[in-house]
Amino acid sequence: MAVRRFEHVAVLMGGFSSERPVSLASGNPCADGLERAGYRVTRVDVGRNVSQVLSELKPDVAFNALHGPFGEDGTIQGILEYLQIPYTHSGVLASALAMDKEKAKRVVGPAGVPVAPSRVMHRLEAAERHAMAPPYVVKPVNEGSSFGVLIVKEDMAKPPQELYSADWPYGDTVMVEQYVAGRELTCAVMGDVALGVTEIVPLGSGFYDYDAKYVPGGSKHECPAKLKPNIYQKIQTLSLKAHLAIGCRGVSRSDFRLDDGPMGTGQLVWLEINTQPGMTPTSLVPEIAAQAGHSFEELLTWMVEDASCNR
Repeated sequence: MAVRRFEHVAVLMGGFSSERPVSLASGNPCADGLERAGYRVTRVDVGRNVSQVLSELKPDVAFNALHGPFGEDGTIQGILEYLQIPYTHSGVLASALAMDKEKAKRVVGPAGVPVAPSRVMHRLEAAERHAMAPPYVVKPVNEGSSFGVLIVKEDMAKPPQELYSADWPYGDTVMVEQYVAGRELTCAVMGDVALGVTEIVPLGSGFYDYDAKYVPGGSKHECPAKLKPNIYQKIQTLSLKAHLAIGCRGVSRSDFRLDDGPMGTGQLVWLEINTQPGMTPTSLVPEIAAQAGHSFEELLTWMVEDASCNR
């Protein structure tokens, strides 16, 4: 374990994106764990006056437990850089890049990470006609927690008509991506080390949606995933490649699909990278870290002591 550099940790949580509940569910266990680890912790429910709040608070370091826009897209990172408060996770550029799913794919693809064909368009255009032959997936380009993800099956004559809705809350730009059948797999990276691979088995809809991620019993995690050793190692290698290509720091998590069933193609595809992985009681990274021998408190301590500016 690294020598301690910091004493007072501000845990940033809440915020005002659609992922506010997820952030609160992450931030509070992290604050509890950091207190158990011996840090002096202040919980900061982030509002638009966060710069003033942090200027007055003067913490040694900020633990970023925010999710979604303003929290993991480079915005709060820029504020922390301006205030010169060391912070956890990725910096301004890597956070902004990873948050834009299409731009992230354009970076990791040339680095040797396999990605699915996709295109970006206005949601109304995506609602008008099929942008590619079904099956495919429609995703907001910069949301997390599976918010706004729509699966278009082969037998659907029209694209999802929800995209026409006047109260669609996820922005006007969406990514239409070829659907890849198979197993849902994820791999955590800690610093410059790829940890284990977990398989996620949704127990409800069959899709790893919000409820599958955050509702207890919504999914089953196979940790470590039951994979052939060469496939397991390949996913670790690709996760680290994506982490480094985008310029991530601290902890990240890459998601994959593997079509290795009896009638499958064997295709392995990288879906996205999460620079602010969930730290809720049902989250994957703490589970993967524990399987690698890192307790929750040890993981949090490593993240805090890894913090810096100019990330």
